[in-house]
Amino acid sequence: MTKPHAGSTLRALMDKGIVIAPGAFNALVARSVARAGFHATYISGGATANVAGYPDIGLITLTEMCRTIREIVDASGLPVIADADTGFGEVECARRTVIEYERAGAAALHIEDQVFPKRCGHLDGKELISANAMADKVKAMADARISRDFVIIARTDARHVTSMEDAIARANLYREAGADVIFPEGLHNASEFRAFAKGSPGRMLANMTEFGKTEHLSASDFASLGCSIVIFPLSLMRVAMHAVEGALGSLREHGSFEPMLPNMQTRKDLYALLKYEPGAEWHFGTRED
Repeated sequence: MTKPHAGSTLRALMDKGIVIAPGAFNALVARSVARAGFHATYISGGATANVAGYPDIGLITLTEMCRTIREIVDASGLPVIADADTGFGEVECARRTVIEYERAGAAALHIEDQVFPKRCGHLDGKELISANAMADKVKAMADARISRDFVIIARTDARHVTSMEDAIARANLYREAGADVIFPEGLHNASEFRAFAKGSPGRMLANMTEFGKTEHLSASDFASLGCSIVIFPLSLMRVAMHAVEGALGSLREHGSFEPMLPNMQTRKDLYALLKYEPGAEWHFGTRED
């Protein structure tokens, strides 16, 4: 039987209710996301840059992102929503990006209307390209995708650069250009999400990132506000890095990781996550035999 397009699977999930997509910063984490019972995962451009040792300023290349997408798709078996930043260039580059992301196995991508080099969406000092220039990128991507099932998500950062009114106007223009979902970055609270949903009816993605401009809301909160997807882009990386720093402090103090053993994933648990049994044939990917 032919496996359905990942975008078709994601669309079906959105039809059923809000899609919760934890951010996976590598393939092993993506396996954990799938094993925990989530039905989709997210790849943050910021997290991908951070684990390579870079800040989130657009330094990761298209090739690096596609490699990460392939690894996470293969490891998790889940529909993957992937960050495409500003499309890696102008319209021609955006067109190639959607093709390469889809070939890599992604279900969806999001592209934003910032000037390159971009900044984290929850920082001040951002600049926007014109709404028409962004609409041209969105249309090029919508036209160039291999399958109409692939999901195009258009992000606007206008809320903290110009105004909420401009953000809504841009969202509606991007919908007309072919965006399947709108991602309004940096909204403050439930009232702003409610106003945005009223001003730009249609599927909407919420970014629930810690230490940013958006108050903490639950997935059910976002669902009640009209959101179709909620991403948690950096949460798992933040939890992991906090644990890493604590463990290194313990090593420095005790000269051993022995006090940290209760906090470690055991070899047995790692092998179970990888579906690996020493001495037995291991099958690539997540399929059951």
